[in-house]
Amino acid sequence: MSEAMKLIVEGYLSLKDRTALEDIRAHRQRLRKQLDDRPKGYINVSHATEIFDEELSIIEAAINRL
Repeated sequence: MSEAMKLIVEGYLSLKDRTALEDIRAHRQRLRKQLDDRPKGYINVSHATEIFDEELSIIEAAINRL
């Protein structure tokens, strides 16, 4: 996962901003779904899918810590 995403999540966690965390989680879930819904072709999106999964797990952990 990118360091930037970790910092963003930690920032929202320190502010106790559940709404922002839930919004960013919903956004990442939409992006992940768009990748899954793409027609399978020559482009391998498995790395991007793994990144979204990692980001979603970090966001979920932060929401659970609130």
